[in-house]
Amino acid sequence: MELEKFRYFLPKNLVAQAPLKHRRDARLLVSDNLTGEFQDRRVLDLLGLFRAGDLLVLNDTKVIPARLRGRKDSGGRVEILVERIVSDSRALAHVKSNKTPKSGSVLILNGKARVKVLGREGSLFILETSTEMTFTDLLSHCGELPLPPYITRSPTALDESRYQTVFAKNSGAVAAPTAGLHIDEKLLLDLKELGVDIEYVTLHVGAGTFQPIKSSYIDEHVMHSERVEVSDSVCLAVRETHKRGGRVVAAGTTVVRALEAAALGKDYIQKFQGETNIFIRDGFDFCAVDVLLTNFHLPCSTLLILVSAFAGYEHIFKAYHHAIEKEYRFFSYGDAMWLERDN
Repeated sequence: MELEKFRYFLPKNLVAQAPLKHRRDARLLVSDNLTGEFQDRRVLDLLGLFRAGDLLVLNDTKVIPARLRGRKDSGGRVEILVERIVSDSRALAHVKSNKTPKSGSVLILNGKARVKVLGREGSLFILETSTEMTFTDLLSHCGELPLPPYITRSPTALDESRYQTVFAKNSGAVAAPTAGLHIDEKLLLDLKELGVDIEYVTLHVGAGTFQPIKSSYIDEHVMHSERVEVSDSVCLAVRETHKRGGRVVAAGTTVVRALEAAALGKDYIQKFQGETNIFIRDGFDFCAVDVLLTNFHLPCSTLLILVSAFAGYEHIFKAYHHAIEKEYRFFSYGDAMWLERDN
């Protein structure tokens, strides 16, 4: 399929630049792909969409202060976005500067902390701290929250809490699992009282989620890898939910990727820990997820391609046109959708 088919026009004023006062204040577009109808509701209405016996799966990754600013030892400005910490002293990162830093060069952060460029691993730079400070400590002292590129402001104190889910636990992401940003502690308690089971996976979202697809045809795109952990208890909960006729509801595309990666090529979902570069597109055979709670995604992005495969291409684009007409808020701090799988 041609990438151009996943392009749509979005007015700039619909790109959410800040969170709403309360997480559950967001709007919720409820989409029925069997009837083609849409309901304009609120996130607080989620309780009426879940049923006793359903399973909600959340991504408990935690966003790290992965953006670093400084200069090269030669004087030019540099911006670093850490993709992954690979050891106490080393990390893989995207580096932006006027001229590509050479191996052996030193990058100076906040006027004093130093990291050395050791070389390249694909599109990423291998960086090493040149002090006794670990990379985790370096980010803690010098890093800032890596708000997405379409949020055109610097992070504030409010972002420190609101660009994290309330259940964030395992540090390692450079972007939030944004569908989970709508869920607060009270909603989790209310869902449990309703009889909904809740489980957690970990998928550390990488900066690759914002990287554009460069191929004209989506089948030619090489998907970035992300670290995933799906436990035995999650797999058992998925199997038991399906056995009793319940639905597995994924809070976000990251949960879809995690669960479907754990089921890929197997008779049933099994424990998975490692890297996945699963690219979910038209024709994908979904095994684990029945319902998807998700935000609205960038044009021509792998995430838009994923939700189109899940709920049907034509239906998704009708839903997006509806959302634009009704002035929903888009992207990370934006509104959400409730999608049932296109069978």
